[in-house]
Amino acid sequence: MNRRLTVLNDTMSMKDWLRKHPEVRTIRVAAADLNGQARGKRIPARFAENVVKNGTRFPFSVLNLDIWGEDIDDSPLVFEQGDQDGVLKPTERGFMPMPWLEAPTALLPIWMFRENGQPYDGDPRHALRAVVERYKARGLTPVCAMELEFFLIDDSGKTMQVPASPRSGKRRKAAETLSIRALDAFDTFFTDLYDACEAMDIPADTTTSETGLGQFEMNLMHCDDPLRAADDAWLFKMLVKGLARRHGFAASFMAKPYAEYSGSGLHTHFSVIDKNGDNIFDSGGPKGTAALRQAVAGCLHAMHDSTLIFAPHQNSYDRLVPGKHAPTAIAWGYENRTAAIRIPAGSPSARRVEHRVAGGDVNPYLMLATILGAALVGIEDEMEPPSPITGNAYALDLPQIPANWAEAINAFESSTIMPRILSPDLIHNLVLTKRQELHYLAELSPEEQVELYLDTV
Repeated sequence: MNRRLTVLNDTMSMKDWLRKHPEVRTIRVAAADLNGQARGKRIPARFAENVVKNGTRFPFSVLNLDIWGEDIDDSPLVFEQGDQDGVLKPTERGFMPMPWLEAPTALLPIWMFRENGQPYDGDPRHALRAVVERYKARGLTPVCAMELEFFLIDDSGKTMQVPASPRSGKRRKAAETLSIRALDAFDTFFTDLYDACEAMDIPADTTTSETGLGQFEMNLMHCDDPLRAADDAWLFKMLVKGLARRHGFAASFMAKPYAEYSGSGLHTHFSVIDKNGDNIFDSGGPKGTAALRQAVAGCLHAMHDSTLIFAPHQNSYDRLVPGKHAPTAIAWGYENRTAAIRIPAGSPSARRVEHRVAGGDVNPYLMLATILGAALVGIEDEMEPPSPITGNAYALDLPQIPANWAEAINAFESSTIMPRILSPDLIHNLVLTKRQELHYLAELSPEEQVELYLDTV
């Protein structure tokens, strides 16, 4: 099917959705900025078909705002270029309900193009699209799944705590790893969450109680469309935070809300299939193929310089400490959760790579673009990784990722491998954004930083 016919079919499908949901009174059109924040507009439903047909417009600089939503002081996108508009068009995802709002409302994800129809490289979704197209050129398709950890938090008082259980009225006083009781305490919330995921076509699978205070993890199913997988993660974060507020508490994907408990990660599993549908990592045994080792080598090679993508905020580095279930060493291993890259056990046909560095506070589009892009560089260059580790990675003498935000920004800016994965303009814009945030975050107390990140990331 050619691209024009695909776009036409998508447009007709979106119009059909609107006709089938006359109860929808308003729509939101939203794109992800560099921090993964939803930026867009509210539009009356009677004008929705115009957006489907013609898109909407807002400045390129809107996708390059800081975490407060402020312009970047020295961004070339603002005064130097006259703060020009981009054209925002609907993604292939189409309309979906927003179950966390009271009034019937639809969300239409959009992404940014230039006036001539070319994709805008500074859009995180286009960054991932560009990497996926490089795989397609080799006859390959990445298959991805994500595990997202988050905290449920009562932030109504002076100190944060676990919300009172709607069932018992009691609060958990400690972490309860894989506790059914902890899940049942918030059964109403999770039942509504699963129903909402179904309505939004987000493939939510298993939920577990995790090691942090009021912390849970939900897995999203494997998907052979990386753009859709990143969409699912972005939409899921938006949904969880919005739905929690409707239930009277907060949900947060910030990396480390409590100093004494482990933080939240976003682990990514991926394999790669060829044009025949075969997994190129499957050797028929537990070790995997040369292509698997090459992908691992690419991820390890890029890990130091790409840490800013996996840990994009000040609070991210509170999570990345030895012995707290967040990898700090650049290493890989088979069935080893202390390593940054883990090769899970299981059927050889499902052989895959698990990338464990990212926090829950990441932009899913940039994270997945970086992981898959690094793996592809390893495959293209036929890289060979170091020997897999055994035992505790925290106790071994291994190369480390940057220890703080400033080091990560510098490594990202000066990297020679990142321009092979992300566009130079996006790299430059992200560095400007993070340097501005680094400057102004220094003026905030730790409590003010937590308050900032709690709802935003």
